[in-house]
Amino acid sequence: MDFVSKSGNKLSGLLLSPKNNIRTDLIFLHFHGSAQNLLTYHFPMIKQLTEKGFQVFSFDYSGYGFSEGKATRQNVLNDAYSALDFIKKSNEFKNKKVIIFGQSYGGYLASVIGSNRQNDIDGILIEGAFYSHRKEAIYTSNFLANIVYDGIRAEKEIKKNYKPILIIHSKEDKINPIEFGRKLFEESNQPKYFMEIDKGHLDGLQYYGDSIKVKINEIFR
Repeated sequence: MDFVSKSGNKLSGLLLSPKNNIRTDLIFLHFHGSAQNLLTYHFPMIKQLTEKGFQVFSFDYSGYGFSEGKATRQNVLNDAYSALDFIKKSNEFKNKKVIIFGQSYGGYLASVIGSNRQNDIDGILIEGAFYSHRKEAIYTSNFLANIVYDGIRAEKEIKKNYKPILIIHSKEDKINPIEFGRKLFEESNQPKYFMEIDKGHLDGLQYYGDSIKVKINEIFR
């Protein structure tokens, strides 16, 4: 399911529908991380959510996979907003609740887009995210990363959100430390929920899929 972004780029999208859809009333709009692309890297992760009975729509940002254009911060931000527009305007998803599901960089995007488009969503699910480009660069590099342009900070944007939010983060995450997830949670408004797990970066669905399924059904009613 391809669509055109506000950036003018044609983006490649993928709709995953479960054999046994336990929640026909909702769809997850997935924002993936910055590593690789949807088919070669992120598909196995979101497939696990579909295997739990949920419908998921995901896509590649500009410059990723089969999507056109260049992967700039502004393009990716435009792409995320455009994906939400696409879901809301599509007859196939009419009257469905929309839960934004962001992983890693996508979790940063989910915080920003979800908080600024609350009328179009029903909740936010975040896993292994960061809240500041500069803070993440400092963690993965060194103090020289202080020169990284921060731009929009997710922990400031998320203060605007009042829709239910579930933040999942592993205390063993080596890419984005759990302090990043806790910071997003701290700045969030109620109703909010934090799920601390073990294992590596974005391993939640693989090892805690059943528990996450229960949480989803409890929180996003």
